Amino acid sequence: MLEQAGVEFAVRPPEFDEDSVKRESGGDGEKLARRLAEGKAESIAAADKDWVIGSDSTVSVDGARYSKPRDHEEAAKHLRTFSGRTMLLSSAVALANQGRVDWAHAETARLHVRDLSESFIQSYLDQEWPEVGYCVGVFRMEGRGVNLFDRVEGSHFTILGMPLLELLAALRSRGLVAV
Repeated sequence: MLEQAGVEFAVRPPEFDEDSVKRESGGDGEKLARRLAEGKAESIAAADKDWVIGSDSTVSVDGARYSKPRDHEEAAKHLRTFSGRTMLLSSAVALANQGRVDWAHAETARLHVRDLSESFIQSYLDQEWPEVGYCVGVFRMEGRGVNLFDRVEGSHFTILGMPLLELLAALRSRGLVAV
């Protein structure tokens, strides 16, 4: 998304313990996604004077939070659980500089999963695995994952994993991209 928007960047892996934050977190997906994005950005910005963007997403269905599936079998189990229900996908982005978060934003989209047949789930995973294994919610909206849904409510960019319009506005306001 950043590349397509013309934002120059370099990818650096964060040194951040996501699991401990997830264990300590309550049920609010936006708060968790924001804390994860902030933690990632802070962990890199602490060792660098550059501005750092961190982002993350969470998925919950009927109050239960879901992580990326560990394997093909768990992905199928997640899809069976999501079938006919509403998925809440919260995405967050944070900007940090010199080890401190300067700005963060989170929002939630509602994705209404249609009733999924077992044959659809198997065919879908046969075609999309392993790529969807890296995605919370077991889908890529820009691919065949769009077939999981009857209706979506919320920002397209939030669904893709990062509230991009809000980030671009924050970058412009700090003089980090062209106005």
